[in-house]
Amino acid sequence: MAEGTTDVVDVVEEQRFRYEEDGHEAELVYRAGDGVLTLVHTEVPDALGGRGIGGRLVQAAVDRARARGEVIVPSCPYARSWIEKHPDAVAGVTIDWAS
Repeated sequence: MAEGTTDVVDVVEEQRFRYEEDGHEAELVYRAGDGVLTLVHTEVPDALGGRGIGGRLVQAAVDRARARGEVIVPSCPYARSWIEKHPDAVAGVTIDWAS
């Protein structure tokens, strides 16, 4: 994983990336299958806000997609915006903007 995402855990059985700190949990929910990683919903509680945690969750998803050759479908508005703003971070990963 890229620097800054080592504290993000891919909880595969729950289909979500999770970050936990001081009893608070942030998550990026996804659906995976047939070589596609659909980013569904990002949620960061106020107690963890303003520290780039949402971006770290999306970066972890990008790292997973790159490692597995998955296509990302950014259905989550936050993930879509983050990916648009960080083209270098998603270089080499196929993004399906239409789905």
